[in-house]
This record gives sequence, structure tokens and C-alpha cells, in this order.
Amino acid sequence: MSDDRPTIDLTYIGRALDRLTQEIATMREQMTVQTASIIRLDNTVSGQGAELRALISLTNRMLDRLRRVEERVDALEDRAKQ
Repeated sequence: MSDDRPTIDLTYIGRALDRLTQEIATMREQMTVQTASIIRLDNTVSGQGAELRALISLTNRMLDRLRRVEERVDALEDRAKQ
């Protein structure tokens, strides 16, 4: 029986280990970039919620002012009719 398998020496194992180390380093860098992107997007979404709440509050204040003005106008119109 002949042995057709290639001979694996320490040099081959060293090169394979270097390639594996480089691939893992690349994957880590990609994960770091993706994590930073996700954190940025999450902060953006959180900020939009606060912005939306502020806009709703502003709109409610403006509506309250408008209602008070309308009440004053109605009162003036009622007095003018009398």
C-alpha cells in the first residue's frame, strides 16, 4: 500500500496558522466596524424618539395657544352681537 497523502511539515502549518490569524483579524475588524455602525444607528433612532416627543409637546402648546385665541375671538364676537 502506498501513502499518497502530502507531507505536512512545520513550515506548512506555520503558513496555515498565519493565514488563519490574518482572517480572524480581518473578521474582528469587520465586526468592529459593524458594531460601530449599529451603535450609531441605535443612537440615531433614540435621538429621533426624543425629537418626536419634543415636536409633539411643541405642537400641543401651539394648539393650546390657538384654542385660547379662538376663545377670546368668540367672546369678542359674542359681545359685539349684544
